[in-house]
Amino acid sequence: MLPSRALTGLSLLALALPLAACGGGDDGAPSADGDGTTITVLAAASLTGTFTDLAKQFEDDHPGVTVKLAFDSSATLAQQALDGAPADVLATADEATMDSAADALAADPQVFATNTMVLVTPADNPAQITDFGDLDTGGATFVACVDTAPCGKVAAALFQDNDLTAKPASLEVDVKAVLAKVTSDEADAGFVYRTDAVAAGEDVRSVDIPHAEDEVTTYPIAPLDQSRASGLAGEFVDLVLSTEGQQVLADAGFGKP
Repeated sequence: MLPSRALTGLSLLALALPLAACGGGDDGAPSADGDGTTITVLAAASLTGTFTDLAKQFEDDHPGVTVKLAFDSSATLAQQALDGAPADVLATADEATMDSAADALAADPQVFATNTMVLVTPADNPAQITDFGDLDTGGATFVACVDTAPCGKVAAALFQDNDLTAKPASLEVDVKAVLAKVTSDEADAGFVYRTDAVAAGEDVRSVDIPHAEDEVTTYPIAPLDQSRASGLAGEFVDLVLSTEGQQVLADAGFGKP
């Protein structure tokens, strides 16, 4: 049996190793994945489709590089970045959330897209919602994001802009969770981004929300301080901002920066 002093030393070493793995670095010390290099991109849930496409394009342009994507609520991802999570790029669904992660950013964030919110119903529209006002008069159940997420902040602003008195049946962690409630017929309607309605296609019907153009969502992106492949992180940001990246976003329904 090892002496207690030796066990203590081993325990401290075990604790130190994960912390070292989360530390900053430079281009000469990328995170490894087999024989290649992995970069991790933290991105708002509403970017799932477009960033999946852009990650594939990046990998095609950089043989041996893997792009690992982590999608979640912007607030959750910003906190992970601040906590030193081993990641390389952060893309959020509003500037305020990106600003909250300022201490983890390696460069000033750049806006790359905009979005607006719509109301979606299941394809068969069981509550017969044809107008935004039906939420107040028809007894329909609807869902939205939690108010800590950018999609929740926008939805709350639209509730106020339109004097909506009805309350959401539930508040979901991100816009993908809202959409899932609608497409699984667990809610009559949901507040999602226009791009999510486009991605859902024939699974949903869209209803315009009055004043939606007054509550535009702005998406910024930035490399992270803790990146161990800062050159590749910068190149991924460049791809998102490039003509090619902008076309992918436009095809998905995003607006110009």
